[in-house]
Amino acid sequence: MRKWHRWLSVFFGVFMLWIAVTGVLSQVAVLWPASEPAGAARAAAQAAATPPPGFECPEGWRCMPPRGNRTGIRSMVGLFHHLHSGETFGPIGTVISVLSGLALIFFSISGIWLYVQMWRFRKNRKLAPSWFWK
Repeated sequence: MRKWHRWLSVFFGVFMLWIAVTGVLSQVAVLWPASEPAGAARAAAQAAATPPPGFECPEGWRCMPPRGNRTGIRSMVGLFHHLHSGETFGPIGTVISVLSGLALIFFSISGIWLYVQMWRFRKNRKLAPSWFWK
């Protein structure tokens, strides 16, 4: 198990770092404070939010007003999501993203398993039991 844990971590470590960074960036972009549009941009955003005269939402549809203009880092949320999911790189990117997620599950389970084995070994040899080794 330890051999697989080491070899797979060399390959998938790079991809998991990519997924972690783009995931954090997408959340930062969502939480980033919105900048208030000024002047003409504010008027254009208000005009876009009101539906044209005579517009009715079709039956069975859920119509929502369009979102305001996103500026700055908030405008990059979609880009970060596509980079995070691997969609930017096509089907191969999506497959690598899914495999990296599965590798993360494997590393979590195998890491716990390795830790339990080392803990049991230490306990069976009558060494000082402790949660962490020096």
